Amino acid sequence: MEEKMAELLAPAGNMEALIAAISNGCDAIYLGMQKFGARAYSSNFDMDSLKEAIQYAHLRNVKIYVTMNTVVFENEVEEMQRQMDALNEIGVDGIIVQDLAAFDYVVKNFLDMEAHCSTQMGIDDLDGTLLLKELGAKRVVISREVEIEKIKAIRKSANIPVEVFVHGALCVSYSGNCLMSGLIGYRSGNRGRCVGSCRKAYELVDTTTGTTLAKNYMLSMKDLNTIDFIDELREMDSLKIEGRMKEPAYVANVVSRYRMALDGNITEEEKDNLSKTFNRTYTKGYLFHEDKKEITNIQRPNNFGYEIGFISRIFRDKYEITLSRPLNQNDIIRISHNDEDVNLTAVKLYDKDDNLINRAEDVCYIKLKEKLARGDRVYISKDHQYYKTLDSMMIKEFKRFDLDIRVRAYPDSKLAIEADGLGFHYAYESDELVSEAINNPTTKEQVIKQFSRLNDTIFELNRVDFEGSNAFVPAKMLNAARRAIVQELYDLKLASKEKRTKTLQANDKISFAPKAPYLTASVMTKEQYDACVSCGIKTVYFENIVRRNQNTYQEKEGELLIGGYGGIYHYRATNPFVTDYSMNVVNATSCYELYKLGAKRITLSYELNKSQIEDLRRVYHEANDGDPSLEMIVYGRAPLMFTKYCPLKKMDQCGNCKTKQYVLKDEHGSFPIISHEDCTTTILNGKTLNLLDELQNIDGIEAFRLNFTIESKDEVVKTINKAMGKLNGSINRPVFDQDTDTRGHFNKEIL
Repeated sequence: MEEKMAELLAPAGNMEALIAAISNGCDAIYLGMQKFGARAYSSNFDMDSLKEAIQYAHLRNVKIYVTMNTVVFENEVEEMQRQMDALNEIGVDGIIVQDLAAFDYVVKNFLDMEAHCSTQMGIDDLDGTLLLKELGAKRVVISREVEIEKIKAIRKSANIPVEVFVHGALCVSYSGNCLMSGLIGYRSGNRGRCVGSCRKAYELVDTTTGTTLAKNYMLSMKDLNTIDFIDELREMDSLKIEGRMKEPAYVANVVSRYRMALDGNITEEEKDNLSKTFNRTYTKGYLFHEDKKEITNIQRPNNFGYEIGFISRIFRDKYEITLSRPLNQNDIIRISHNDEDVNLTAVKLYDKDDNLINRAEDVCYIKLKEKLARGDRVYISKDHQYYKTLDSMMIKEFKRFDLDIRVRAYPDSKLAIEADGLGFHYAYESDELVSEAINNPTTKEQVIKQFSRLNDTIFELNRVDFEGSNAFVPAKMLNAARRAIVQELYDLKLASKEKRTKTLQANDKISFAPKAPYLTASVMTKEQYDACVSCGIKTVYFENIVRRNQNTYQEKEGELLIGGYGGIYHYRATNPFVTDYSMNVVNATSCYELYKLGAKRITLSYELNKSQIEDLRRVYHEANDGDPSLEMIVYGRAPLMFTKYCPLKKMDQCGNCKTKQYVLKDEHGSFPIISHEDCTTTILNGKTLNLLDELQNIDGIEAFRLNFTIESKDEVVKTINKAMGKLNGSINRPVFDQDTDTRGHFNKEIL
């Protein structure tokens, strides 16, 4: 790949944030529409405001990428396709996607609008990157868990542009593999409606002894900040700032600092200014080898601000603050007292003589009724003066473009101007004729004066050639010419965006002969495996499971259960395989594309309900004149998240997982923690998915899977016997337990 400066990619939840980002030097913007974007709670754009945004950005050589990175249910596919068609028509540069149906539509229909693979797809290795490149991706957003050295190696070997997150909020789970919000609150992160389950407080309980070890925000990640590593990041293709739900002032602040850093002119003070807008304190992230123990902020899950001092003395009616940094009148401060916050606007500050002051450098006094204690830390959560500075940075031209003109003015002829700007040429002629000068013929300086009035444009006047003979050109005529030239160059620039489409090729049809439904099982222990085999389960996934993320691919024999794109690429030529739930399959097109890659059966997403499964089967049958081969998880504790982080290590329990068992606990229940050999973690749902009573009523599913995690051998055997009885009709009584079980999304549509 050609080496060039990394693209600085900024978020925009609305038009004000978009203008703030461009005003401060971004090269590209990513934003969402009202539907199909993974930030449903930001303001987002409709088609009219997006068209305005694209024109504003493209005139300034800034690209626009639209996030359509949710999973797409069957009844939404046509709407998704219409939206993509419309986005291409208005000149969107790329679509960021998760769902294979969305990916497939972009790749097969558009020549100029690119398919970018969202971090929601979980690409964290060379194999996954190569597969998506083969399928037509023009860019891959690498998972935030991957170290910089590995990303560089992926980029070099795959020879495809890569995008990395460099600043902003971090998910504790691998993106696209978090079911916590959806299964507990029916608002799915894969649908852009994450409720932030990881930002809540949890108890860590040692179930071996029943002891509560801690209660805090142990899943709440610090915000990523890699500005100190900008030199290592330069060889990436795109540096992505998170923040589509952030205010425009945040966007202006972060974009401006990273622009300075990329341009090589940032100071330490400017870096520190990143703490003056929203932050949860900072980490260099897994990208630069952060210790897992240091990557979360367990004190608070929201804006931390920055520390400025502490309560040093207490009087009857006021408190003394000893300052390490200045405090200004109208700053918003928080004072941390016994793990609770006292928040206030510093409307009145006093000196030691009780005089009102508007700024303090070393010490000041405040009056408030709340009880505080000596040593309580004081933080600024909103710096009033700094926000004024940010306000002045919100709307400006970061860069102006040269306008060159050659003017010919002769009496009784039209005013003729050759103009060059934005890479385009325009020959202007006035409607009126130029008159002969009586006293003062128009000079080059007068032309320059009128044409320099470009403040409300993106241009600055560069070269001016003037040719004339005793001609008088009124200022009004020159101003009209300037306006017409600017508008025509704008129009030429915007019209130059290519929006080509492809001719669709007919798909070969893929279908599978119907089979009588049977049981499969996935297990975590040898004891569970042996129990499944002894009960007659023919397909048991154990050592043949290839998970979605954090893989070191080993040679394996026989059929595999594969959870990610990298596994498919690595094993498709050597092993038959079934795809796992973590592929997030919710529509017929995704099934078809995975069958084309070699899948013999596809496990459906946990986030489908009964009617959506029926829709998927119907649409697949209509398109392929036959049925898909499907697997469905009908029993077990669902994996709410898989994470590189270890809450046990954070709570000083490292190594104890080998002999003890732990759960996280909140008002909804208890969530078992599974610690893996490589120190990754799975957090399970406290309730057990149980659809065994529904087996006779679910049509078109070839394999019903029982997912065993923390069950004993006896529990495994008992569950298999129930499932077999339900499947063959020999057990008529309900086996669903209202206290311990859940039907998940089976009867309820997820948002």
